Amino acid sequence: MSSLSEKRKLKKEIKICRQTIEEIERKRSRSQSALVQAVLLQEEPDENDVEWFNKYTGEITACRNHMIELQKKLNSL
Repeated sequence: MSSLSEKRKLKKEIKICRQTIEEIERKRSRSQSALVQAVLLQEEPDENDVEWFNKYTGEITACRNHMIELQKKLNSL
């Protein structure tokens, strides 16, 4: 594969990662809001909200790490 086509492929993958992260962050914001509200009201947060928040946070972290690796590859070309 030529360097130019590989760069194009990496840029496309990075863009998809960014879009995926934004989508997951939107989903996470719902459970995040519920958790903040529970903290402010000094209540025990709903376990489902905690689980969803942790799930989405893990997905975001994995996607960001993948995007960082793609960016490193792109920068090395």
